[in-house]
Amino acid sequence: MNPLMKAALGLFAAPRIDMREDYGKVRRAQRWFASLWRPGLRNSYRQTTATVGDRKIRVRIFQPIERRGDDILLFFHGGGWVTGDIETYTTTCRAMAELTGCPVASVNYRLAPEHPYPAGLEDCYGITKQLLEEPQRAGISDARNIVLVGDSAGGNLAAAVSLRLRDEGHVGVTRQILLYPVTHWDHDPTTSPFDSVREYGEHLRLTNAEVQAYMDLYVPDAQAQREPYVSPLMAKDFSDQPRTLLISAGWDLLRDEGEAYGKALQDAGNEVQVHRVPEALHGFIQLPRFTRQMRDAYEVINAFLDEPEHRHDAAKQPEAGPGA
Repeated sequence: MNPLMKAALGLFAAPRIDMREDYGKVRRAQRWFASLWRPGLRNSYRQTTATVGDRKIRVRIFQPIERRGDDILLFFHGGGWVTGDIETYTTTCRAMAELTGCPVASVNYRLAPEHPYPAGLEDCYGITKQLLEEPQRAGISDARNIVLVGDSAGGNLAAAVSLRLRDEGHVGVTRQILLYPVTHWDHDPTTSPFDSVREYGEHLRLTNAEVQAYMDLYVPDAQAQREPYVSPLMAKDFSDQPRTLLISAGWDLLRDEGEAYGKALQDAGNEVQVHRVPEALHGFIQLPRFTRQMRDAYEVINAFLDEPEHRHDAAKQPEAGPGA
């Protein structure tokens, strides 16, 4: 990215605030903005409640205008484990349902710091495990039709759910779509092993300082941030994971760690496709559907969903956009 472009994009970056102190303000601002669209979106979803243990978890279900397959997309929203919810992601999930032709079930998992790790993961894991064990209760004919999808912190949760299902000996999902996920604990430009942290960690949509603030709110214990269910790239075993589509953003500080996770999965013998959307900022899945970045991403997502449900003889070679 040339300096002029970087300066121009910096004008549209989120205001620089101390997320540790101001996460409540950010939540209120997000919900206010989402409320502006609510009247026109009220008929685009059905809301239900899932019971996991002694907890009630809201799930918002979006149906496509034209259904084009049997898949069900179980979606975990982004927001650094601290912000975002099913309300603020309503337009994103409605677009996802319409652009894929698949129902989308958006999970309202618990947020930090009120509910630090592993609360949010427990919610996502509990719902996924329940659907896999009793898909008919949710009107799903075949558990193999369940596809985990998450963006940013939600991509982190999807990856962690898949690892934990394997670790605890449960049948896992067969496919997952990870959108610019958080996979590593270190986002300090002086110590991070990833160049994208140094190249894109300031003045853009997401900064190094914000990621670290989110991580500290989600997992206050610095040593625990290195655990595989918090930082999936720290796992010792990457085997027996779902067929994976990992989409990264070219101008995102999380780009390299996400792509490194895709390579780790592939090296362990899993089927993996890594696709980099060039000239895209973190969070681009929330852009209007007519943007080039959205068209690029959904072309790859739909091709991934349309692939026959079986393992290939050899793992796919990762793909990347121009400049990868």
